[in-house]
Amino acid sequence: MNTENLSYLQKQLLNLGFGEKLNDELEKNIKSGKKEFTLDKTQEYNKQSVDYTLHYKAGDQNDMYFFNRYDASLRDKEMQQTFYINKGSGITAKEAYNLIEGRAVHKQLENLEGEKYNAWIIIDKENKTENGNYKLRPFTDGWNYKPERAVDKLDIVGINEDGAREKLMKSLEKGNRHQVTAMKDGKEVKLFIEANPAEHRINLTNWKGEAQQLEHYKKPELKADHKKDQKQAQNQENERAKQQSSKRGPKMSV
Repeated sequence: MNTENLSYLQKQLLNLGFGEKLNDELEKNIKSGKKEFTLDKTQEYNKQSVDYTLHYKAGDQNDMYFFNRYDASLRDKEMQQTFYINKGSGITAKEAYNLIEGRAVHKQLENLEGEKYNAWIIIDKENKTENGNYKLRPFTDGWNYKPERAVDKLDIVGINEDGAREKLMKSLEKGNRHQVTAMKDGKEVKLFIEANPAEHRINLTNWKGEAQQLEHYKKPELKADHKKDQKQAQNQENERAKQQSSKRGPKMSV
């Protein structure tokens, strides 16, 4: 048995979020000399169970094994998606769950020429590949989606503490539904934030899952600017109405 190969595959499991519980089973299958084998694992996120089937295949020399892909199935939604491993890296187990849940993940990808690029990706549930897998829809840098533009407008409690903003942004990039406490009319409110690159915004919901408007949770100085802009716009509209009225001239009495 190639111990270096085994060590690499075990580290790969750890990096992809499958932990170390599969290590013994992985070693057992490699020692058996099977050409192909699978490993099964169930993990829970937010009280939802996700079943994973990891696919391994021996190389031409039979002393090297490769982790090529895994299937992820969310029980509550009866949906399965296959995620492929490229050069030892790919979508993590938690990111797979987030994608299946309908959220976006920010990843470094590689095109057919081997060039790396960054993109937000979502599962395109309207389109499938020939093998029945859902296509992944990318939003590259050219799409110019930056969730921090919206996040920085929110009056989030503790966001200025060391590392707080960075932690929030990294969590959104992993596709998480991140909980924060924001101020609304002088009161603290728990909110959940999700990235939404397709619509160039962030999704805000309360603890009931009800959609919230970003405008209600803006920083005080931004709310003041918004009200000022609204007043100016209204004044301009009133002025245009007066000008149009004067152009029509005085009403004629008959």
